[in-house]
Amino acid sequence: MPTSLRMGLYYAGIFIGTGASLPYMSVWFHDHGLNGAQIGMILSAPMLGRLFSGPALAVSADGFKLRRTPLMLLGFGSGLAFGAIALFQGFPVWLLCWLAGACLQGGMSPLGDVMTLRLAAREGFAYGPARSVGSMAFVVGNLLGGVVLASFGSGAILAWTVAAALLSGVFARLLLPPEPVHEGGAAPASRSDRWAGLGQLLRDRTFMLIIVSAGLIQATHAFYYVFSSLLWQGQGISDFVIGALWATGVIAEIGFMLMAERIRRRVGPERLILIGGVAALLRWCASPLVLPPLLLFPLQALHALSFTATFIGSLQLIQLRAPARFASAAQSLATTLSSGLLIGLATLASGPLFDRFGSLGYLAMAVMALAGVIGAARLPRALSRA
Repeated sequence: MPTSLRMGLYYAGIFIGTGASLPYMSVWFHDHGLNGAQIGMILSAPMLGRLFSGPALAVSADGFKLRRTPLMLLGFGSGLAFGAIALFQGFPVWLLCWLAGACLQGGMSPLGDVMTLRLAAREGFAYGPARSVGSMAFVVGNLLGGVVLASFGSGAILAWTVAAALLSGVFARLLLPPEPVHEGGAAPASRSDRWAGLGQLLRDRTFMLIIVSAGLIQATHAFYYVFSSLLWQGQGISDFVIGALWATGVIAEIGFMLMAERIRRRVGPERLILIGGVAALLRWCASPLVLPPLLLFPLQALHALSFTATFIGSLQLIQLRAPARFASAAQSLATTLSSGLLIGLATLASGPLFDRFGSLGYLAMAVMALAGVIGAARLPRALSRA
């Protein structure tokens, strides 16, 4: 089996689970007596928890001989943590179990990215198509999860979440090649040296400019993720059309992934981040407008740039900027910032913004996108001086 397909199937093992759990696990918690505030705390806790778990998991992962070993352990560990939700009762223990499971699961994609990028460079395949298999699996999980929920109830969604997490561990063991963490058979650095390497990255101003600029742009999607469906319903748009609008964004993401390598070579990764930031700025400035559905679809297609172009550009720049021995720490630190701290804070702010300003809350995301654009515009000069 080609290595690119192996990596693609591994991503599918991750995202087939999150495609169902992200939109539907809130239903399970609601069915078991939790109120909206408690559900919000449970689902947002891993975003902020990754501020600590991301670097810790990256430093630990670099202590293994093979890259697939920590990925396998993360899959099994997250499956056990999610499974514990069914064994215990009550908000405090569910909060802890979800926090543990989601933080472990959140470490899998950036560590998989490190492995895919290295293999792609050596074997000559493109990262984008391999990663797009994960996005396709996310759509499948989203669509089938809705069918499963309607047919069997929310308990089946929890079972799906547990099974998919365990499956990702099995896929890590059976599909991923035995890629060494350290080239040439070098021994892993000590834990203290690995933490020192993380500190070195944090002191690198150019590296931090990359991940902060991209992280700000990606975090602008928080208000959209949480409140877009409610706002569209308030405009009288049907649930079917709302589902089609969400699917349009993901399909655009997949399409960009398939062409990402050619685009990156033409414009460069730093310009991809800038393009993504400008697209986000336009998208969130236009989103408060009451537009007919036919105009909402091209607006949704901007997801290919606002999210995917930013993600691909930052991934490549981080790979180029960070020393190879700190690759895991570098990608995990970027994910910790964008998918953890920044989007966690933006999600917390989105509730009060929605309550007070409604759709005008998108404009706060536009301000954040502008900050990301300013940072991205400085990247070419910063990289040339480095």
